[in-house]
Amino acid sequence: MNHAARLNFFQLAPANLQAMIALSGTVKKSSLGARLVELINLRISQINGCGVCVDMHWRDLIKQEANPRHVNAIAGWREAPFFSDRERAALNWAEAVNAIPHQHPTDADFALLKEHFSDNEIAEMSYAIAVIKGWNTINASLRNQIPEVPAPGF
Repeated sequence: MNHAARLNFFQLAPANLQAMIALSGTVKKSSLGARLVELINLRISQINGCGVCVDMHWRDLIKQEANPRHVNAIAGWREAPFFSDRERAALNWAEAVNAIPHQHPTDADFALLKEHFSDNEIAEMSYAIAVIKGWNTINASLRNQIPEVPAPGF
């Protein structure tokens, strides 16, 4: 399989790119907190097979001084003891939403979410899930490559 990038979308459609970047920035500043947003970003990126995003969000969590062992366990969050009930509810919801259209979140999934999050936080989380799924789709389909040396600030 050819792993070369199909095109450099960062140089194309600048208005669209800036809108995605702006939404990502807004989500990171939401009431959910940067750590929870990055946990969601990492988990959804793992599921969707977006290497660029997995690399980026793993590094973001490490910059936040997350324990590397905890970050490495996110793919097995159900069995790992490192995540709070709130984080587990968010990860469960993120996985359920990411599975659409093949499967839809259940009422039990939503009830669990409501135990830990306000309606506003659920709306913010919905944007967080949507934007990372969008980035995953763009990066994976256009074969955006993981940089050998990350750009400064990323």
